[in-house]
Amino acid sequence: MDLQTLYYVLAIVLMVIGIAGTVLPALPGLPLVFAGMLLAAWAGGFEEVGGWTMAVLALLTLLSLGIDFMATALGAKRVGASKPALVGAVLGTFAGLMFGFVGIFIGPFVGALLGELAWLRGVGGRELGQATKVGLGTWLGVVVGTVLKLGVAFLMVGLFVFAWFV
Repeated sequence: MDLQTLYYVLAIVLMVIGIAGTVLPALPGLPLVFAGMLLAAWAGGFEEVGGWTMAVLALLTLLSLGIDFMATALGAKRVGASKPALVGAVLGTFAGLMFGFVGIFIGPFVGALLGELAWLRGVGGRELGQATKVGLGTWLGVVVGTVLKLGVAFLMVGLFVFAWFV
């Protein structure tokens, strides 16, 4: 196997891991997808995929980072989540990794619920009903963000493949 082929294989591996990373929070999904595309373009001497296409893909990668933060924050803000609920959602997401796909799906909700409950109990607040509302809102923000990032990931792959073959 020559070096160029090895670069292409590594690029594909990075892209596949990156797409998985759009769902798994421990991996920087779209930056890995972009890194794989950049490696493939570089290995091909930027002949198949040029600088303009890579610039568009870089902008989409940056956009995806904003989507991730905005969707979660808007979902949480809409229901009045506290900072402990947001921290709980992040911790719940990581804890959920130990339970596979179901854990990744449920972890942010449970984490936000527990974070909000702990905060509300500390201030003598609204308790379980409000905490559940915050958990659901935060979870919905995470889900919407994940769906949007997956859409951007497949858009990036489509643009890359189109540029490569056209």
